This record gives sequence, structure tokens and C-alpha cells, in this order.
Amino acid sequence: MRFNTNVQNICKLQSFTIKLDITTMQKLFLLLILVTFFSCEKNNTDDFLPSTSVDVTINLNLPQYQDLLIPTGWVYIESGANKGLQGIIVQNTGLTPKYKAFERACPNNDCNSPMTFDGSLKMKCSCDQSEYSIIDGAPQTSGNSHFAREYRVLVLNSSTINITNY
Repeated sequence: MRFNTNVQNICKLQSFTIKLDITTMQKLFLLLILVTFFSCEKNNTDDFLPSTSVDVTINLNLPQYQDLLIPTGWVYIESGANKGLQGIIVQNTGLTPKYKAFERACPNNDCNSPMTFDGSLKMKCSCDQSEYSIIDGAPQTSGNSHFAREYRVLVLNSSTINITNY
């Protein structure tokens, strides 16, 4: 009789433990979803720039792209078919991700001159002198809300990268 009672108590305890574990897991899952939702940064890429197709493959062994082999090195890719609206700025960050690529067209206004980059941490629009971070495209000038348009850079192998907007 006493053995039977102990077995019944143990079974009840296991049932409580399973319920507790499920409840705890549900709470942890909800917490994870909330943390993920609130930690996402919104980059306002809703700029005034028209859509364009970008698909550029770069052979880093070519002389014009040698600067991309060293950290903080950068190059301009002149505009043309599938090369952005006013060209592309590509930089070797020396970090992860290794390469960053941005549209040279100014995101805040209708500027006919492309953004410039001098190797510092900022890209600059020549029309209104507004500046954007080369790290994430964030506006660095007060009053600007649009980020510089960033393109995806895929490292195909040690000597080839591909820049796309899809």
C-alpha cells in the first residue's frame, strides 16, 4: 500500500514537472521573440532613388581592384549596365563582413553628382555636403533620415566577389 502511494506521488510530481517545463519553455520562447523583435534596427532605405538592377562580379587579381585586397582599401565602380545608378563604392572593411558596397547616388535628394569617399568612415554628397557612414550607410548629417543604399556582397572565392541588389 505504501509503495503504491509513493508511485502515485512520483507520477503526480512528474506530471507537474512536465507542465512546469512546458510553461517555462513557452515563456522563454515568448521572451526570445520579443527580444528579437525589439532588437532589430530599421534602416530607412525608402529613399528617393529609383530601382535599378545591380549585378557586378569583380576579379580582385585585376590591377584596378588591388586596393580591395587590403583592409580599409576601397574602389569606385563606375556606373553602367547593372552597376547602380551613379556607380558603386566598395570597401574592404577588414572585419566581418569583409566587403561593403554602397550606391554612389545621394539618397536624400536629386543630385547629379555621385557621392565621394576619401577612405575615412564617411561617404559625402557633393550637392548638399550630407554624410553617410561607410559602416552601415546611416546618415551622419542632422536632418537626414534616409540611409545610403547598400548592396549585398558575396565572396565567391578568395579572388572573386559579386555585388547584387537581390
